[in-house]
Amino acid sequence: MAEITEAQVLDALKTIGHNGKDLVSAGMISGVAIKSGAVQAALEIDPKLASEMTPIQKAAEAAIRGIPGVLSATVILTAESAPKAATPAPGGDGPRAASNTDGGAIPHVATIIAVASGKGGVGKSTVAANLATALARQGLRIGLLDADIYGPSMPRMLGRTDRPDSPDGKQLLPLEAHGIKFMSIGLMVDERTPMIWRGPMVMSALQQMLQDVQWATAEDPMDILVLDMPPGTGDAQLTVAQRVPLAGAVIVSTPQDIALLDARRGVAMFEKVNVPVLGVVENMSMYICPNCGHEAHPFGHGGAKAEAEALGVPCLAEIPLTIGIREQGDAGAPMVVAQPDSPEANAFMKLAANVHEALQNQVSQASGGPKIVFD
Repeated sequence: MAEITEAQVLDALKTIGHNGKDLVSAGMISGVAIKSGAVQAALEIDPKLASEMTPIQKAAEAAIRGIPGVLSATVILTAESAPKAATPAPGGDGPRAASNTDGGAIPHVATIIAVASGKGGVGKSTVAANLATALARQGLRIGLLDADIYGPSMPRMLGRTDRPDSPDGKQLLPLEAHGIKFMSIGLMVDERTPMIWRGPMVMSALQQMLQDVQWATAEDPMDILVLDMPPGTGDAQLTVAQRVPLAGAVIVSTPQDIALLDARRGVAMFEKVNVPVLGVVENMSMYICPNCGHEAHPFGHGGAKAEAEALGVPCLAEIPLTIGIREQGDAGAPMVVAQPDSPEANAFMKLAANVHEALQNQVSQASGGPKIVFD
């Protein structure tokens, strides 16, 4: 099979006209990625014309599929916009508010936090999903953004895969599941489609999911937006940390030494961009046999807690490794929702309480005033 080239893709897109020009001549193609027969292209548009561009998007995908050897074609509508400046808290280094009244990134969202990990495979997304739903169970108005573009998992974990609506053609409405609002690039593409985008396309998609989603309104404000960050400490993670007014970060790690080394790098990254680290979560801390109740430590135990103490940040929770957490995540119902009285759910509820308290302490220290209270 002949290798598909970017020139072939651009030639195909030149056959699609818009406002008297083809898409390529009009400068509307901002990126093309090709891998193993899967082709993805980013189509730059005016966000006000999003609803009108759907037929163009479909025609572009059809044109790409007409290239010999193409197995799948995905065209994503993107709208680059200059990032809004984050507003530092009093004192310069404290948490930064995200409300529209403070000049932050997202209107009517009081606080944004990141759930991050120095490496993949430590259960970061599982922790993020259960943290968000646990915060909601405590009476807070919560949103969850799946910022892991290359490995979006929230649609499966939260049990919804339908495409979001855009009543005005300008903003998407987040989906609701288990008492929280959420958005993921996984809602826009088939879960079997690999995301093979370059950095600028990733950042454009993240910017859209932050800015072009109606997370909250004056009548329905949001207390906390949780960002499930991509694993690692690369360009995408650093850019999010610099552009988004984060009030704090939660670092997820397993107890073994190799994971803790990467967790240390995650802490260092956030510290370099003046984002407070709220604490460390030791995930897969211990395994409890469902038959006899014996406790084992396949990845060691206490390593994250010791590392947190060495870094001068709290250990927010120790989450056990159980079959139930995996099964409920696969079934689309986080443990906090599916089995709210279980020991695992109690561990996540403790995590949520500690994160909430850490946020209150951050605001109190930065302002010198009383702790923040969410209505």
